[in-house]
Amino acid sequence: MEKISVFLADWQVLFREGIHFTLCGEEDMEVIGEGSSSEEALSFIETNPPRIAILSMNGGKLGGVEATHRIRRSFPSVSVVLVTDTDDEEHLFSAVKCGASAYLTKGIDPVELVNLIRMVAQGAQPISEALLRPGIASRVIAEFEVFASIGEQVEDLFARLSPVEADILRRIADGGSSEQVAQALGITKEEVEHNLGLVLSKLIANDHNLEIIETTQKGLPSMISRVGKPSTEYVTREEFNAFKESLGERLKSFIDELSSARRREEMKTKTKNSVP
Repeated sequence: MEKISVFLADWQVLFREGIHFTLCGEEDMEVIGEGSSSEEALSFIETNPPRIAILSMNGGKLGGVEATHRIRRSFPSVSVVLVTDTDDEEHLFSAVKCGASAYLTKGIDPVELVNLIRMVAQGAQPISEALLRPGIASRVIAEFEVFASIGEQVEDLFARLSPVEADILRRIADGGSSEQVAQALGITKEEVEHNLGLVLSKLIANDHNLEIIETTQKGLPSMISRVGKPSTEYVTREEFNAFKESLGERLKSFIDELSSARRREEMKTKTKNSVP
């Protein structure tokens, strides 16, 4: 039986040793490397990709979220589990969007950790359960509404929520459990979970597209502010509308800048070609 290869990266030596000790007691797992930072993790993964990388959200110049972006882009076969000291909604939302398969705190029970790693190794994404939190569901709705409000020039870049997906998220944001949502909509709990999985995939894809757009700015001021609120707080309608207007204006300004640059290049080309 092929073992589940794991790489650990965290600035706390004792935490790494504890994880290492736990996993080495499992016949189907092996720790193939360790590091104290995300930079070391990326360096190792480039030459010896593990099945699972367990990374700290913080520590080092490169954060766990950015490291996850890079790993998922260059090594899609590597699943990432992000670890944080405390359960923070801000960190959790970032972990959801960057493509991490799971999110856990350092106080996780060893048995739960082992089970979670096995689930992730089989292709599961336990982090999708975060969408069942009212605060996270509210943020997801806000993020999708922002991009739904943007003009036709970029609408094909971003995935939209289906009516069912949007309805499920709204009910969860209002405090409904998966069982209550399923009963209200006349569907099964499994169908609710399936739709949340689709939402997660769309959210990750949109975040990836945002990253591409930001990369193309080439020195322009950052145009896109990530949707976010301090832990345990909700996004009010007034705050969301203000955020939506600001984001839409900045994104459209960026598009106008790209269009102007393209027109200038076309004019230069025409002028050059018209010179005898």
